[in-house]
Amino acid sequence: MFDIKSFFKREVEKKLINVDDYIFMPERVEMEIEGGLLNCVLNSDGRVDIFYSKDGVTEVGSASRKHPFTAFEKELYHGIYDDVINDLIKEVDKIIDSTSKYFRRSQSLPFTASITSQPSDTNKF
Repeated sequence: MFDIKSFFKREVEKKLINVDDYIFMPERVEMEIEGGLLNCVLNSDGRVDIFYSKDGVTEVGSASRKHPFTAFEKELYHGIYDDVINDLIKEVDKIIDSTSKYFRRSQSLPFTASITSQPSDTNKF
């Protein structure tokens, strides 16, 4: 899914701080938070990708690196990306709490036909 809000936010942040002038050492920080798993990834181009998974539902957000001379973990501890993390947690909780009017847990979904591994003879030339 294409997130237009984070795209525009990222472009504005690039204008404020030109992270294209820096090459970052990729880093990953994982932690459990509010019953789910949070992964924060610093990419070498200065983009921070944040993944939040809970009960099989995953939401992804992105932000630009705010302070290129500060350690990535220190930025996380100071709450620089808390707004993005809060949005992800809210979205995942909203999805988990919602229900479909078409599909119910008490209904079993029909099995689909299996795909054979051998090609049929009709495709020969």
